Amino acid sequence: MPSLKSLRIRINSVKSTQKITSAMKMVAAAKLRRSQSQAEAARPYAKRMGQMMSAIAAGAASNPNAPELLVGTGKDKVHLLVAVTADRGLAGAFNSNIGRAVRLKARELQAQGKMVKILAVGRKGHDYFRREMNDLIVGHKNFVGKKTIEFTDAEAIADNIVTMFREGQFDICTLVFNRFMSVMTQTVTESPLIPAATPTANDNAPAADYEVEPDDGTLLDRLLPRNLAVQIYSALLENSAGFYASQMTAMDNATRNAGEMIKKLSLNYNRARQANITSELIEIISGAEAV
Repeated sequence: MPSLKSLRIRINSVKSTQKITSAMKMVAAAKLRRSQSQAEAARPYAKRMGQMMSAIAAGAASNPNAPELLVGTGKDKVHLLVAVTADRGLAGAFNSNIGRAVRLKARELQAQGKMVKILAVGRKGHDYFRREMNDLIVGHKNFVGKKTIEFTDAEAIADNIVTMFREGQFDICTLVFNRFMSVMTQTVTESPLIPAATPTANDNAPAADYEVEPDDGTLLDRLLPRNLAVQIYSALLENSAGFYASQMTAMDNATRNAGEMIKKLSLNYNRARQANITSELIEIISGAEAV
């Protein structure tokens, strides 16, 4: 049985850990409210932008002069997976879920004879892919030291993707991120960036016929890169809200587990102390009887 001193040290250590996890839970809860409101505010614009680009892509599919950013190159040999994770951990399986999803997607594509490249957004994702699939990484971006994610951050990532596409480094680009559903649920989501997703039979949005002035090329040259930035920015906000929700849940579980461990250690401490007192009483009584 451990000594009383070692048990006291262990109890104090767990109590200190409990204070830290409790404080991290409250901080995550405060940041979650702001991140959730930002993510929910960005959804309507990003959704409508995606629907508009889908409708334009469906209408331009038969046009040989349609921009490749809209309809793709016509090939699917090289796939770029943009994996969005957080810069920090202590959030349960939040980051590892993205890592596993991208790894399975990459293996599935490679089994079909495709070439896979990974653009890691977030420090944790970059660390994961560097261990698992270092040869597939073609770039990485993180936001360490930034208090909030801004639209300019998404624009920088979008510009990098557009540059890679125009240089012929990939044919299809897919965005993988955690979509915030609730405090307890974050869903791994795959969203096509290049080419734009075409409407399906399940879409509720009505078909639209857009009239473009002065011409299609001028508008699409400005609109297509911005659409990429909007979709990436929305994914970053969803990911941020999901991270704080996961961290709050993980820290709440850790705080409760620490409380249960303190109870068990305190019980063991009291039993050990009682055993020592009983042993000393027996020695005193035995010595008195011997005299």
